[in-house]
Amino acid sequence: MHPFATTAADSVSALGEEKLIAAIRRWLGSASPRAPFGIGDDCAVLPASRHRQLITVDPVIYPRHFNDAVPPRAVGAKLLKRNLSDLAAMGGRPTAAVLALTLDARTSLVWLEQFYRGLAACARHYRVPIVGGDIAQADGTVAASLTLLGAAAGPRVITRTGARRSDWIYVTGELGASLPTRHHVTFTPRLPEGAWLARQPAVRAMMDLSDGLAKDLHALTPPRSAPALAAAALPLRRGADLRAALTDGEDYELVFALAARTDREKFARAWHRAFPRVRLSCLGRFVAAGALPAGALPLAHYRGYEHLQP
Repeated sequence: MHPFATTAADSVSALGEEKLIAAIRRWLGSASPRAPFGIGDDCAVLPASRHRQLITVDPVIYPRHFNDAVPPRAVGAKLLKRNLSDLAAMGGRPTAAVLALTLDARTSLVWLEQFYRGLAACARHYRVPIVGGDIAQADGTVAASLTLLGAAAGPRVITRTGARRSDWIYVTGELGASLPTRHHVTFTPRLPEGAWLARQPAVRAMMDLSDGLAKDLHALTPPRSAPALAAAALPLRRGADLRAALTDGEDYELVFALAARTDREKFARAWHRAFPRVRLSCLGRFVAAGALPAGALPLAHYRGYEHLQP
């Protein structure tokens, strides 16, 4: 569905800012509490947290992150789920969200209502109150940026740093072909999996995959080391080949480093008891830079998604 209306009467310009905010309150319904704990004040009031607090932000921008083939309800859900995936990568749980809209005056009211109803349904599912936001106008633009607040689900916050040479490299789920399979909008953020992994002392570092394994894995790699991956170990999504699994992006899976001395069979059994329907794959391990074993994938030949590149 196209986000622009064909007539002014069907666009956000027919309402203006104040009436649009009132409509947004209706569309969000129970997903947004009353002020000052929700929309209506200059700031929302949040309850204190006993655990370490987390914050992340991600946008959806037309036509960069969605196009006319993506239903607006799915766009709203994707906006929240992208942020939830970041929380999952650190073993966190969501607590609240705020949303900034940038809209062309021609933006369709029907499209925007469906966007918010999709966001609200997703927020209720994951118990995320939408507590505020902002609206700005920009010609030719339909974009939404969501800031998600969270807290550690347990005593540990896990980060991208901490992997060591010889550690094993694991990934959840499947990789590649995210666009043709519509995985980029239908994915499930790995919140319970991330919280479980953060509780395992043998898991040293973790991140979510959004720009492609070949690019994202660099952030997990310890100094003076390199990832040695086996091509046959990559879990390919339906329709994906090796290059797609390494470079397509928008997988929203978790990649993590497991301590070298871990009993991997015991770890795998524990995983499958906890998450019997989620695939877990060991891709290889970290080795000394310049010492890739024969048959290891030459990741330097592959590029993931790079922002601000031609």
